[in-house]
Amino acid sequence: MEHCKETPAAHFDVLIIGAGISGIDAAHHLNTLRPGTSYAILESKSEIGGTWRTHKFPGIRSDSDLFTFGFAWKPWMGVPVATAAEILAYLEEAVDEIGAREKIKFDHKVLQADWCSDSCVWRVEVEDGAGNVQTLTCGFLWTCAGYYNHAKGYTPHWAGMDDFIGTLVHPQCWPEGLKTEGKKVVLIGSGATAATILPALAGKAAALTMLQRSPTYYMARPQIDEFTETLNALDLPKEWYHEIMRRRFLHESEVFVERTKVEPDVVAAELVGVARTHLGDDYDVETHFTPSYAPWKQRVARIPDGDLFTAIRDGFVDVVTDEIERFTATGLVLKSGKVLDADIIVSATGLNLTMFGDVVLKVDGSVVDPAKTFTHRGVMFSGLPNLANVFGYFRSSWTMRAGLVSAYVCRLLEFMETMDIHAVTPQLRDEDGDMAQGPWIDPENFNAGYVMRSLDIMPRQGNKQPWIMTQDYYRDRVDLPAADLEDGTLVFERAKTRSA
Repeated sequence: MEHCKETPAAHFDVLIIGAGISGIDAAHHLNTLRPGTSYAILESKSEIGGTWRTHKFPGIRSDSDLFTFGFAWKPWMGVPVATAAEILAYLEEAVDEIGAREKIKFDHKVLQADWCSDSCVWRVEVEDGAGNVQTLTCGFLWTCAGYYNHAKGYTPHWAGMDDFIGTLVHPQCWPEGLKTEGKKVVLIGSGATAATILPALAGKAAALTMLQRSPTYYMARPQIDEFTETLNALDLPKEWYHEIMRRRFLHESEVFVERTKVEPDVVAAELVGVARTHLGDDYDVETHFTPSYAPWKQRVARIPDGDLFTAIRDGFVDVVTDEIERFTATGLVLKSGKVLDADIIVSATGLNLTMFGDVVLKVDGSVVDPAKTFTHRGVMFSGLPNLANVFGYFRSSWTMRAGLVSAYVCRLLEFMETMDIHAVTPQLRDEDGDMAQGPWIDPENFNAGYVMRSLDIMPRQGNKQPWIMTQDYYRDRVDLPAADLEDGTLVFERAKTRSA
């Protein structure tokens, strides 16, 4: 382990990877719960924001309400579903309010991290914007880089793609200055991204078509309803307003998710009924808006004020439910024989998932394959010392889990400092050897395509705690704060040498 003896450029107690919403939340928790902890945030871009910087497609907005997607510690005072610009402004304010901006190393892309057992430090190899590579060290590594590849989205291969003479674009890599006015646009897909782009282009494109292989569930609700108007009229302190709205959306989400479990057919009929109410009795809702799966087996896309339905009803968006046979020079031929002419084809076909922001992780020089590890409470991983990862919820807001993880990590760091311990590694016990194993995300619980495509690169989980990734906020908010750090699944050690 000669590399462990190299002198680092700097050493920190904690290194956070990513200055998006999870990384900012981690910094806040360190500031408040571990004020003496030295830390830095490594951000590959020149600005904060993560997803909200990466994605620049028309109309980009949240697919979760900002009262729960925002921070518990910083009130959100806008409408529930917000634009990227509004979210970025909120995050910029948050970073400055907690004094974290000076902690961020911009244009610092993490290439790999190697754990050195003797000294109990991570050696983190980082490339800056000028291409210079340096090594930083830390006692604890906290990955907050999200769950997808920011550089490239997922686009399936279709026959004849190279024949198309128009513009083929994935929303994640939307070209600056792309002109859609007066163009024939075909958007492939019907998820949250499609539901965002289509209303933004409605009335501008010469023709606008949403081509879906199968229908999606949508939740249409007003941005400002009677409850919100009543609350606004009370002129409450912003902290009270935020907390009331946060609890409201949490409660509504809990009730809705539970109903999808106990009466899925009833919920499905309600969602389809909302589509029919917006689109009218003459619209073919059975073909285009009646999914074959139960609600919440995949994400239910939010459409504020029903804007997607309005664009369809007003004749700006045509919906086609069919499959692609092949691309042509001027558009698409579908399996039904129908031809769609297009100047621009948008492939809103999903993400490429990653673990740990695609950072190569090593232990004493040996690469660790995430797929061969077991999750520990959805936060840490067997065989990986002093490392925590934030992976949010699919049915609740991402930030709800980020906050729970942050509190748990700070409690773990406090415990280690109190006990004069330098390393903590999740490790299966003898009694865990025969437990049932399963994928990181249970397909019986959630089976969206972008998840199913990526299960082979994700960690494993067991059938009992602490080896479970619950994807259940209402369970985690009880279990994580009460988790026993001395149950025998966490192995604690002291360093042989403390030289970095």
